[in-house]
Amino acid sequence: MPNSGLIDYHKLQLTNEEFQRLSALIYKESGIKLPPIKKVMLQSRLQKRLKHLKINTFKEYISYLFSKDGFDREIIHMLDVVSTNKTDFYREPAHFEFITNEVLPNYYSSNVNQTFKVWSAGCSSGEEPYTLAMVLFEFAEKNPKFNFSIFATDISTRILQKAVDAVYSEDKVQAIPFPLKKKYMLRSKDRTNPTVKMAPHVRSKITFDRLNLMDSTYKTKDIFDVIFCRNVLIYFDRETQAAVINKLSQRLKPEGYLILGHSESILNLNVPLVQVRPTVYRKV
Repeated sequence: MPNSGLIDYHKLQLTNEEFQRLSALIYKESGIKLPPIKKVMLQSRLQKRLKHLKINTFKEYISYLFSKDGFDREIIHMLDVVSTNKTDFYREPAHFEFITNEVLPNYYSSNVNQTFKVWSAGCSSGEEPYTLAMVLFEFAEKNPKFNFSIFATDISTRILQKAVDAVYSEDKVQAIPFPLKKKYMLRSKDRTNPTVKMAPHVRSKITFDRLNLMDSTYKTKDIFDVIFCRNVLIYFDRETQAAVINKLSQRLKPEGYLILGHSESILNLNVPLVQVRPTVYRKV
């Protein structure tokens, strides 16, 4: 893939036909639908890949991507730049209150010697699973026999590395009460770039892995008490949403909970769940 002289990658443009080929592949591999209005966004994000690979045109890039070797090497990187990653600590706090006030007391009263298992599907840079860890540690402090584990997955290897590194700017954790920060986070000594890192005992409770929700089966063999899949399904069409929710439901215990984002719903989907709260569903 030669590079002929200096290329201004920001000026490279996708044709409509190239956009259609790429958006069809992205939909097939990730379930993410990109309408024509997203063409400029896709063009801008993929320009970085062309620069990295020293490819001069989108036509060459597509030829590379659709080749056997190219597909195997590039598909993960392409999906990395396409996926959207937005998250915060304690986002949609009503969900964590429901876990603390309803789910955990009921679980603990009849499952003292078992491990409470949670899956954060579409965990992005880790704020959700680390929030869950803090919530569960707080419960364990009052209930010493309580044990838990968290499985956290995302399609993006780049964003998963951020989650594993577990380093956040102090601005990012500003809303977290100080007693929790003191228990579960370590402050950096460099005050010119103030950051915090999740404490080792918090990180040890979470297993991070790459997982594509479009896979026909999910590689985890665990059955979970609660699955968080928030603000992920909004990028899928209804048919894909139903398929993903049904596969997630297979990994839920009977009476286990699936928690979706505030703008997501299972309305009119053929799935084995009933609503118990806004965006909270129980397996039947």
